[in-house]
Amino acid sequence: MSEHFEPVIIGFTCNWCSYRAADLAGTTRLKYAPNVRLVRLMCSGRIDPTFVMKALSSGADGVLITGCHPGECHYIKQNYKALRRHLLLQRLLKGLGIAPERIRLVWVSAAEGTKWASTINSFVEEIRALGPLGWQKKLAADSKQDVAQEVQA
Repeated sequence: MSEHFEPVIIGFTCNWCSYRAADLAGTTRLKYAPNVRLVRLMCSGRIDPTFVMKALSSGADGVLITGCHPGECHYIKQNYKALRRHLLLQRLLKGLGIAPERIRLVWVSAAEGTKWASTINSFVEEIRALGPLGWQKKLAADSKQDVAQEVQA
């Protein structure tokens, strides 16, 4: 693992709470790692497991899912759906031999800009410690090997 590894993290954020917390962190000039690329969803319950798997297979080293606190969801109980999907994804990653810690679910309200910044910083450090996922390179190598085997056949 290189000392200069900077993880790429995709953050799926709830429009009503966590995206606004990110905005608050920015407007109050809180410093946090620039490694997270945000994707705004109307609700964390909208997160589909294929979104997470696509992010990882496209080169992300980690995925952060953030939403409203339980009981405060603008869409009633959809953040509980996000929780169930998060648990499913962690089991799936573990089954694939990938550290389930590469996916994190955090509840962040619109007023918690400080929590947003500290969550980003701690998750970036955790992913940095895990090292690069390298899944994209492995998938490309496997694909080349499959093509080579087909040509030889």
